Amino acid sequence: MAGKSENNSYRDGITVSFSAKFARSDQFKTVFREGMALVEAAAAYLDGDGRKEARQLKPPHSLAYATESMRLTTRLMQLASWLLIRRAVTEGELTPEQAVEEQRKIKLPVEDARPVRDIEVLPERLRDLIEASVKLQEQVVRLDQMMDFNQPEPRDGHHPVGAHFSRLQKAFGQDRE
Repeated sequence: MAGKSENNSYRDGITVSFSAKFARSDQFKTVFREGMALVEAAAAYLDGDGRKEARQLKPPHSLAYATESMRLTTRLMQLASWLLIRRAVTEGELTPEQAVEEQRKIKLPVEDARPVRDIEVLPERLRDLIEASVKLQEQVVRLDQMMDFNQPEPRDGHHPVGAHFSRLQKAFGQDRE
């Protein structure tokens, strides 16, 4: 029997990786789908209606549009890369070590997410995309911290905290079989 015994002690030495478990969860799949849908929506907007709306803006508002659309694109590409790397590890396309190397190329958070001061003059759809991308970035940054992605999973089956936990169990007399 894996996991906790009747007296709530961990006897089998099995460590559950939050990172691996979460990456296989429905919650991650939802974040992945929503993130990739946001990337597609932004690309469609910027290549379509966004171009038309940008042409109607006069300087300095056209500069604000160009700046914010570039920041949006950069933010979404970094977030999409993070999501794709996580999924690739889960599906066995990348080893955790390869993923750590790829992860080094990604900057989270991408930049100061505060938009330029002329945000209110930008088209509403662009503002909505910016807001959604900032929320996604905040979510991914939290997930990245929780998953501790930069640390490869222990390969020898021993988790560094496990030894400390065993010592604590012995010290408090809970090492009975």
